[in-house]
Amino acid sequence: MGRSYWILLLTGLLLFGCGNGPLYSDFQSLENGVWNKDSIIEFETPELQPDEVYQMYINIRNDNTYPYSNLYLITELEYPGGETYIDTLEYAMAEADGSWLGKGYGSIKENKLWYKENINFPVTGVYTIRIEQAMRKNGSVEGIGELIGITDVGLEIESN
Repeated sequence: MGRSYWILLLTGLLLFGCGNGPLYSDFQSLENGVWNKDSIIEFETPELQPDEVYQMYINIRNDNTYPYSNLYLITELEYPGGETYIDTLEYAMAEADGSWLGKGYGSIKENKLWYKENINFPVTGVYTIRIEQAMRKNGSVEGIGELIGITDVGLEIESN
C-alpha cells in the first residue's frame, strides 16, 4: 500500500474519531483563587432547543490550598420567561486519604461535576445559570466568607 493510502486513512480516522465536543463551555477565573461568599458566577447559555436532550456540568478547578474534601454549591437555573429553579448541591473533591479527585497534573485539578443529566428545556431560548459557594464550618450558621483554593468555575453543556 502506498503512502497516499496511509495519509488518507489517518486523515479519515482523525476526522471521524473526534466527537462534536461541548455545545457550550466557559470558565470564569476567581481572583487570587478566592471565592467570596457574596460572589455569584453567572453564565448565559446559547439558545437551547426543547427537542434536544442536554447534559450540563459544573467544572471546578482547585489547587492544593483548597482546605476541604467536599464542596457545597447553590445553583439557580433561570428560564427565558424568568421562572427560576434553585438547587443546593454537594460534590466530593478528595478521596478519604486526602488525594484530590479530578484531572490534571501539578497543583491544579479540574473536576467535571454533574449538574443536570438528560435535561429537556421546555422552551427555546437562552437560559441563565448562577453558581455560588455555600461552604460552612461545622456547627456554624455563617458561610465561609472567603473560600480559598478554587481558581476557576465553569459551565459545560453537551447535547446528545
